[in-house]
Order: sequence, then structure tokens, then C-alpha cells
Amino acid sequence: MDNPNKFYITTPIYYVNARPHIGHTYTTVVCDAIARRQRMMGMDVWFLTGTDEHGQKIERSAAAAGCSPQVFADRISGEFRGLWDRMKITYDDFIRTTEPRHKRGVQALFKRLQERGYIYKGSYSGQYCVSDELYVDAVGPGAPCPECGRPTETVHEENYFFKLSAMGDRLLKYYAEHPEFIRPETRRNEVIAFVRSGLRDLSVSRTSFKWGIPVPGDPKHVIYVWLDALANYLTAIGYGSDDPADQQKLERYWPADLHMIGKEIVRFHCVYWPAFLLAADLPLPRSLFAHGWLLFEESKMSKSRGNIVRSETILDTLGQDALRYFLLREIVFGQDGSFSFDALVQRFNADLANDLGNLSSRTLSMIARYFEGEIPYPSASARADADDAIKNLAQQTIEDFNAQFEQFQFSRALETAWALVAAVNKYIVENEPWAVAERDDKDSRARLATILHTSVEALRVVTALAHPIIPEATARIWDQLGLGEIQELDLRQLAWGQIQAGTMLGKVEAVFPRADKSMIERMQQMEQQRSEATLSPKEGEKAGAPGETKTTAAESQTAVGVTEPTTPVAAAPSAAAEASKIGIEDFLKVELRVGEVKVAEKVRGADKLLRLEVDIGTEVRQIVAGIAKAYEPEKLIGRKVVIVANLQPRKLRGLESNGMIVAASLGEEGQPVLAGFLEDVPVGAKLK
Repeated sequence: MDNPNKFYITTPIYYVNARPHIGHTYTTVVCDAIARRQRMMGMDVWFLTGTDEHGQKIERSAAAAGCSPQVFADRISGEFRGLWDRMKITYDDFIRTTEPRHKRGVQALFKRLQERGYIYKGSYSGQYCVSDELYVDAVGPGAPCPECGRPTETVHEENYFFKLSAMGDRLLKYYAEHPEFIRPETRRNEVIAFVRSGLRDLSVSRTSFKWGIPVPGDPKHVIYVWLDALANYLTAIGYGSDDPADQQKLERYWPADLHMIGKEIVRFHCVYWPAFLLAADLPLPRSLFAHGWLLFEESKMSKSRGNIVRSETILDTLGQDALRYFLLREIVFGQDGSFSFDALVQRFNADLANDLGNLSSRTLSMIARYFEGEIPYPSASARADADDAIKNLAQQTIEDFNAQFEQFQFSRALETAWALVAAVNKYIVENEPWAVAERDDKDSRARLATILHTSVEALRVVTALAHPIIPEATARIWDQLGLGEIQELDLRQLAWGQIQAGTMLGKVEAVFPRADKSMIERMQQMEQQRSEATLSPKEGEKAGAPGETKTTAAESQTAVGVTEPTTPVAAAPSAAAEASKIGIEDFLKVELRVGEVKVAEKVRGADKLLRLEVDIGTEVRQIVAGIAKAYEPEKLIGRKVVIVANLQPRKLRGLESNGMIVAASLGEEGQPVLAGFLEDVPVGAKLK
């Protein structure tokens, strides 16, 4: 009996003819985000991924690499699993088609189809595309494959055939009765048109090579790779096993709730797979979603074009959350999307570093400073219309985000959540909690508490909604909020007003260090090096496999804002100059420290002033600096600066400035240029 509280989701199993690239990551990240959210909605989730390892193409690729097909498959399958583990993909099972459990299940399915009269022996003469492992309607030797355009091969061999021609009416009836079965609508229409054009019986065995699962009772035949591969969705949860535990798992999770696939394999999943299941009298999956391609600068990624982008390059520089967020926010799911390093960095800086990162840093830093790290109690008497506007927007955001995510409108859902982030950042600027804090009276204190409580509650809502998409960063923010393990959150219960006043914050620290333009060039260079090192899997081993040399996110950050060089002048010092010199004992009194800008915003009514919050390792300082005409506030977030840390505080425009930022003065107008570093210097380091 079908279990309404379970959710069984699958990626396609990835073909091991080449190492994983960002296109594989796209599908897997989408499934992982869905699986994570379903768990947070209280569902019993089973998330399957794996690798497809049989077929003529693998046999030939292994021969070209000078190893056996099994060794070849082990190597590439290991890379897929290693990448998913590094990215902390929350799969529950990883199926390999070379596993005994899969072989047993495939042979059981073949026999069931045979016993039910849907498989017969015959012979095939025609064209075959080795690249797509596909029999094609093409005329003549070398005729191009209609799917990929590569030359086909002429095949004459004895085969077993599946009676696909008998399934057309049943498939069309099923499509009509279950409009949700194939999504999006464009793919559904394509499939219906294909089936209506007429189906021919499908060869389901090969005799011209041996790398596959033998046909039961006729071992000179191996089972066609697509019947073999598609069966993984059943064999991974126990189909074909006599073990009671496997049978229980099969009953618990089948039918699958969602097969996520790329549009290039729609025919196999939406025609062949349901036909096999109908013929075997097995339940069909509830839904299949065929997403578009991920293009690299408008071109489809492929090994032959040499324009593969590997996920490791991004993981080594910006981290997994940057990649996950970009893939789900930048691309309208279901359509083709374009990837570029420029767009990745722009999206990272704008949405993550500037928007969410800024909201988190400024809100939590002010609570730490003004309320000793304790979430303040809001005051009913200090409430304003602006507070209610944020509350109402947050409640609407929860409703809209959930509805959009359920429809796989990931980009719109994130746009909705980030509209709340933007609104709260604007709310903070307009209500100036730092200025309210300077007014030492009871009403101002109550107003300050209300502003910060409203801000931190909105931050909690956004963090909860975004967790399935950017799990690492949101877990860190949740911890800083003092709320424990975010995985324990029940999203069904998410509502406004659930953060408890009096909760103590964790250690407040930046979540998204800003990336500069040099990061783009760095990733391009890393990708070029990986491409040169992976001419083939075997050659890649000799040259150093991709990912072998790791670069941490901290190492990848490039220092910004070095002081302009000055030209030394060889001249005798004047008496006035000599008199102005200080002794070493005076210099040692000045404490210069490295700080990192967490918050930067203009001071109302002051053209030249910026209010900064600077982390100097031991604390976060508020500093008012006259650099507004030289630097845009949002471009300072995450920047390392030098500050004089032991100056007496002073007030500028009613704001206490606790330190001074060191800068050079250029030109006649004295344009400030911030001092900085070429090397990566830790926050709080003392200059000597």
C-alpha cells in the first residue's frame, strides 16, 4: 500500500564515460534541496542517486584507457560519490549498476516481462548510436544520430525485443489521466507527439559486446543498457530480492514520487520506462520532471567541446553554498540556463555577501553590542508601522515561498525570500538603531529593542526558508542566533513571532566574505589547469586528478585596497622635519590592527561620512569614517582594513566613532585610499 507520508526522489544515474561536471551537480543539487525541504516538512524521505556503468561505450572507453571496464567504472563512479560526499549531498543510497543487487533485480524484471509475453527473440539490422546507446532511424553507414549528430554504426545482430508497439494506446491513456506525470508542459507535449507518431518494438539485448548484465537463460546476450539503467529505481529499494527487509523497503517507497531528469533523456524515462512498468504490471512513478540544459556561456557543455566546468573549481574558491544558490536562483527551472564565472561572482556578492550577509552581520553585531548578545524584548508601546510592515511581509513571504517551491519555481521562491531581506536592510537604514542607541533614555531603549527584535525575527524566517538551498551558511546563522540545530526545525510550523526574547546569541561572525574580480580569473585558471590534466581518466591520473590540490576559501580571498606607492626623495632633512620626528616609544603607543568591515552605510545628512562596523578579532567596533565619496558602502563589506584601535572615542553627527581607519591621501582634493594587504592577514593581527 502506498505510504502518503513518504517521499521517494531520484536523480538519473550518471553515465561513467566521463568525470562529473557542473551539469551533473545541477540535477543533484536540485534533488538535494527538495529532499532536505521534504525532511523539514516531516516526510519519510528516500533520496537515490548513483552511476550507470554498462554498455558498449564504457567497454570502448575502458579499452582506450588501458584498463578493464570494471576498473574504469570503479574510478569514475568513485569520483561522483566523492564529489557528492564533499558537497554533503544528503542521498540515502548510491546505486551502481555493476552491483549484484542490481543485476539480480534487472534479471528478475526481464524474466517478468518475458513471462508476461512482452519480450520475444528476433534480429536487428540498422543504425546504432554508441554515444547515446540508442537505436536510431537513420539510413546508411555513418548516418548522423538525430539526437547528438555523431556518426552511427551499422549493426546486424540477434536480439530480444520488447513489444513497445503494443503500448502506445495505454501510454496515451495514462498521460491523459495523469497530466502531472510529465513536467513541464513542453516536455509532456513532446512525449505525446512522439507516441502518437507510432511506436516500434524495442531491442532490449545486445550480442556484439559483453559488458552488461546477461539475459537470464541466454548468456550470449547482455540486457540493453537502458532497460538495465532504468530498473535502478526499483532495484535500489529491493526489487528482485527475497530478503524480507528489501521487500518491506520496496513496499514502503515504491512508486517513486519524483524522477528528476535532464531533457535529453525524456524519451527513455517517459516512454520506455512507463511502458516497461505497465507491461510488468507495476505501479508507475507519480511524476517525472525534465529540466533544461546548463549552458556554459550559451554553449552546451561537453567533453568534445572542451567547455566543461567542474564543480570542484567553485568549491575550492567560493564554497558549495555559492554554487547551490546560483544554480537555483539564476536559472528558471525547466528552461535552459547559462553559467559563467562572472555571473556567479556577481550573484554571490549581490545576494549573499551584500544582502543576506549584511543583514546577518549588522543585526547580530548590534544585538551583541547593545544588549550583550541577548535577543531583546520588543515593546508594544515602542512599535511603529514600519515594524508591522516587516511582520506582514514576512508572513506573506512564508506563504509565497512555500507555494513557489512546491511548483519547483526555485528562482521565484528565492526572489521572494530576498525581497524580505532587502526590505529589512532598508528598514534598518531608515530606523537607524545605532542612532537610537546614542539617545540614553527609556523610550529610546525600548525602540532600539523593538527594531532589533523585528530584524532578527525576519532574519530567522529567511534563514529557515533558505536552509534547503544554502545549508552550510544557514546552519551557521542559525547557530549564531542561538537556536541550536536547524535540521530539527519543522517548516510546517514556521511562523512570525517564534524567536524567544532572552535567547543568547552564539559567536557572531561573517558568513559570506566578499569576492573580488580576481576570483573570476582565478577560477578560469583553475578550470584550465583541470582541463589540461584530464584528457582521459587514465591520463588524468598521471597528470594529477582534478581536486587533488585543494585550495581553501580563505586562501582564495585576494586582498584589496593597497596603499599607493610613494616616490622616495633623496634630500637632507630640514630642521623642522627633524623636530617633528617622534621617538620609537611614541610610535609604540599607537595600536594598529587589522579589521574586517562587516557593515557599511551612509550617515544621514553627511555627504562624506560612512558608518562602519569593523571586526578587529576581539570585538566589533563602530567607526565613522570620511570616505563616502571614495567608496560605495556595499563594496566595503568583507574588506580588510587597518584601524588605529586605541584612540579615544569621539562623536561625529551624534554617532560614537571608536577608532580610525588608515588611508592615504591622493591628489589636490585629498582622495582617500584605504590601506590594505597583498597577503591574507588574519582579522585582529597587530601591525608592527
